[in-house]
Amino acid sequence: RRALRARRIPHDIPEKDDQKANRTRKGSRGGRPPTFRPQRYRQRNTIERLMNRRKQFRAVATRYDKLACRYRATVQIADILIWLRAKPDRPKP
Repeated sequence: RRALRARRIPHDIPEKDDQKANRTRKGSRGGRPPTFRPQRYRQRNTIERLMNRRKQFRAVATRYDKLACRYRATVQIADILIWLRAKPDRPKP
C-alpha cells in the first residue's frame, strides 16, 4: 500500500486482521483505516484470475512472440481456449 500511495495509485487491498488489531491498540495514534471497496476488490480478483489462466499458456507467459500484433493474437487464442474449457454456469437439465 505504501508503494502504491507514493505513486498515487488507488488500491483495493483488504487490510489484514492483525493490522486492524494493532491500529485499534494504538488508539488515536494508529491513524485512519485505509478505504476498502468490496465491489472493486471482487472485480480486481476476477481480472487476476483471468491473467493467471492466461499465464498457463507458455507463449503468453514468456511473451514468445515479440511483435505486438502476434502477441495479441496469441492472447486472443488463449482466451478462446479458456472460454471453450470453461464450465457452464447452469447444470444440464
